[in-house]
Amino acid sequence: MIIHKAYKFRVYPNIEQKELIHKTFGCNRFLYNYYLEDKKKEYGQTKKSKSVYECIKDIPSLL
Repeated sequence: MIIHKAYKFRVYPNIEQKELIHKTFGCNRFLYNYYLEDKKKEYGQTKKSKSVYECIKDIPSLL
């Protein structure tokens, strides 16, 4: 029998850390929504979807 353990931690970030967390989640949200829309458009046109690796290769072009 396998026994799984879990630990819960609560963090109290300072103002700078909160700002960094919000920026990070904002960037992640932007990328997710951008590539979701991109995949929908491509699938609608070609009935083929981009792979995750193609999306990863494309990220530097957004900067």
